[in-house]
Amino acid sequence: MSNRHLARTIALQVLYWWDFRALPEKELNNVLDYNMREFAPEFDDNGFTRALVKGVMKHFDEINELIVTYAPEWPLDKITPVDRNVLRIGIYELKYSPEIPPKVAINEAIELAKGFGGDSSGKFINGVLGTIYKKMQESGQIKEEGSGAITPHSPQAMQEVEGMFGTMSTSDTPDAATDEHDENSDRPQS
Repeated sequence: MSNRHLARTIALQVLYWWDFRALPEKELNNVLDYNMREFAPEFDDNGFTRALVKGVMKHFDEINELIVTYAPEWPLDKITPVDRNVLRIGIYELKYSPEIPPKVAINEAIELAKGFGGDSSGKFINGVLGTIYKKMQESGQIKEEGSGAITPHSPQAMQEVEGMFGTMSTSDTPDAATDEHDENSDRPQS
């Protein structure tokens, strides 16, 4: 399992727990810290998990609106908590995370759904994210790499994460070389 896949898995666990228990947003830090200690105590993801959770929460209402729009037969509260949070992660990476290629965002979400959801979760996630991707293509909204947007491991995102989750040590701040390693990147190696 790659570092980023593990980070997404932990982010899913955090969002699921938070959603299922209807916890206040301020509890996310405690839930994330617990999951990191419990399931990945030696895991150093350069803040990717925290930034992913923070990014989902920053765009929470917009993401939920997209789910309602592109899964109209399924009221948001009727979608299983696993599928709902896989969609949140997938939509965040697809729409708001420019360093993640769109097809990687979709494929990673499908893999999370297959691993943690029900028998038809992978197809459901693929259908919703695929439709969003097509609409983004049609409207010219496909994100471009290097657009200067705040990305999950950019210094700007790390500052926002610190505001939500507290100060992070300098070892948690990624450097520009991080994406060049297979385990820490979703980009194909050049």
